[in-house]
Parts: sequence; C-alpha cells; structure tokens
Amino acid sequence: MHSPARIALPGCVSLALPDGAAAAARQRGLGKGLTNTGLPAMVGMGHGMFLMAAEGPYVACGCSHVLHGPDIMAVPPSYSDLGKSAKDVFSKGYGFGVVKLDLKTKSQSGVEFNTSGSSNTDTGKAAGSLETKYKMKELGLSFNQKWNTDNTLATEVTVEDQLAQGLKVALDTSFVPNTGKKSGKLKTGYKRDFVNMGCDIDFEGPVVHAAAVLGYEGWLAGYQMAFDTAKSKLTQNNFALAHIAGDFQLHTNVNDGTEFGGSIYQKVNDELETAVTLAWTAGSNNTRFGIAAKYKLDKDASISAKVNNASLIGVGYTQSLRPGVKVTLSALIDGKNFNAGGHKVGMGFELEA
Repeated sequence: MHSPARIALPGCVSLALPDGAAAAARQRGLGKGLTNTGLPAMVGMGHGMFLMAAEGPYVACGCSHVLHGPDIMAVPPSYSDLGKSAKDVFSKGYGFGVVKLDLKTKSQSGVEFNTSGSSNTDTGKAAGSLETKYKMKELGLSFNQKWNTDNTLATEVTVEDQLAQGLKVALDTSFVPNTGKKSGKLKTGYKRDFVNMGCDIDFEGPVVHAAAVLGYEGWLAGYQMAFDTAKSKLTQNNFALAHIAGDFQLHTNVNDGTEFGGSIYQKVNDELETAVTLAWTAGSNNTRFGIAAKYKLDKDASISAKVNNASLIGVGYTQSLRPGVKVTLSALIDGKNFNAGGHKVGMGFELEA
C-alpha cells in the first residue's frame, strides 16, 4: 500500500487521506501538486461544497484546498491543442529543405531574446526574425515584440489572472512600414476546471473567432467557429472529440461538415512514442493517412520516422551536443520516385544561453 501523499501549501496544515478515500471542500484559490505515484494532480477551487469519489491516495489541507485525483481532469487544453501529442510526433524533429538556426538568450533583467534564421535549400531564399519577451509577474503583464525580414513589426500585450482568476486578455497588433498596413486583434481566454474558452476579434473584417473545450474524466468535447460580421456569415464551423487515458490519446474532428480527421497517440514506454493520423474529404475517395514514431536512443539523442500514403518517408535525428546546444538532421524521401531525385534534406541548430 502506498503511503498517503502530502502537498505543502502556504498557510495550510496538510492532512493525508488514506487509499480509497476522497472527500473535501472546494473554495477559492489555486495550487498544484503531485500524487505519490508521480501522476499530475491539481488543487481545484470553486464556490460551495464539492464531494469526490475516486481512488486515492489524496491530500486535503485544513483550509479546504482539494487535490484532484489522476482520473479527474482539471483544466482542459485549448481547441488548437486537441490532438497535440500526435501532431508533435509528426512535426518535431524535422526540417526538410531548410538550414535553420535558433538562438535563445535571457538577460539578467529577465528579457528573453529569440532569434531565428533559415535558408531554403531549393530557392536559396533567406528569412529571419527577432523576438523579445518581457514579463512583469507581479502585475500579470507580459510584452512580446517581433520583427521579421518581411519587414513586419508585431506587438502583443497580455494581462493574465488580474481581472479574474483564469482570464487572459491580449491585444495583438502588427504594422508593415513599407506599405503602411496595420492590423489588430483582441484576444481573450478563460480557463478553469473542466472548461477552456477563447474569443478573438480580428479588426480586419471584422471577424470573430471563438472556441470552447469541455472536459470531464479524460473526455473532451470542443467547438470552434468564425463569424464574419460584415457579411453576417459563419465562415468556420468545426467540432472535435478527444479522449485521454494515461499514455493513450484519441482525437477526432469534423471541419465545416466536409473534412473529417482523427489521430491516435500512444506512448509505448519511456523511450518510444507512436502516432497515427487519418483524414478524408466528403465527396472524395482519397483517404490520407500517416504513421510516425519517435525513439529516444539515450538522454541526449533521439530518432524520428514517418511515412504517409503518398509514399513520402521522413527521417530525423536529434542530438544534444552539450547543455544548450542541439543539432537536428532530417531527410524527406519520395518513395515513388526514389531514383528520380527530388529528395530533401535539412539541418537545424538550436542554441540556448
């Protein structure tokens, strides 16, 4: 039998609940902890009394904070992050047809600098960007400025957890000096136990983008829409369902009633991750699918591979040369035209200081 877990909360006296017990009050506040099994656990708050019945061990403190069990979903992901684990297996560790350099640094005052440069191996076109981030944690403020070689200047100011707990409000603006073009977007997001909502207003249109995800005990349901106020027309209408059960994740989605997709993610063990994606369009017999895997050779190296129904084979190798220095090599092979050439290779360097 496991010993009951404990969590330290400021100003609280922790109490341990034995295995199989779960009953405590939920009140205002926020905190995080880990069960003694290593599974993530959230301290949830609300108004009034709330009772849970699930397997333990759990911890409650004298001031009525409640530790949710591993089977209770706390804050669900945003709509765009549904199925993210499978997407990461397919996308991370590759960089076909480009040579890329990423540099991340942080000043003593807390300002983060992210510099990125890339060159297309086919066209020779180079591109780059410089991004700075600064956070004032005591005020819940963050400032983000970005410039790229297309001569676009972007600024985003975000306020989080100040107007209300779980509420984020951001103003995102961009300016192109060459043409004088300006754009702006007001972003809002609200998340708490079992719900994650967002609403963005693009002043160019204007167009309203909204999304919501509800979650309970590993099950997720999401809806995403876009409404053009000038034309009074719904331009986007998407649904998604997902299930997360430990190392297994299932995701399905329907976009505008015509595009159907799904993905399966499985973490086989600490070294191996696998993913499968499926997609098809109504009125077409063409089903698109892909299989991908990532394997950790050791703590500093990993290999990735993927293949799709078009016989495009991607392979990647990532190596940490030392702390803060990482190199990625990748290649895309056309299996149908192996002898005809046209294959792509890529190389990426990541430096962090």
